Amino acid sequence: MAIKKTASAHWQGGIKDGKGTISTESGALKATPYGFNTRFEGQPGSNPEELIGAAHAACFSMALSLQLGEAGMTAESIDTQAEVVLEKDAGGFTISTVNLRLKAKIPGADRVRFEQAVAAAKTGCPVSKLLNAEITLHTTLDS
Repeated sequence: MAIKKTASAHWQGGIKDGKGTISTESGALKATPYGFNTRFEGQPGSNPEELIGAAHAACFSMALSLQLGEAGMTAESIDTQAEVVLEKDAGGFTISTVNLRLKAKIPGADRVRFEQAVAAAKTGCPVSKLLNAEITLHTTLDS
């Protein structure tokens, strides 16, 4: 069974003076603006890196919930932040690193089983598998 999800981007103009919009089939994003200024100059709007970060944080959180359940634990909360690092290199730009920061609240959690679940979620998350970047992970457990 293949699950297909769709997103689209529309762009008009040159790289620095152009403007674009991003939309998703679900309607979660609808003509959300993006451009050179939102990507490189901190202006309001979205950019590809934060969208990748949001996708990775969401995917990892769901994968961790699965792994915790298989280890007999249920999280009260899982909060994941993804910092996506875009760096200039000889070929242009590269997403070199994704730094995940996890804060999980799991009453009565076993530290060893928690760390095993985290490791399995990090490597098993489909977005982790997709990215050709170093992925780091820092965790905080409140049990």
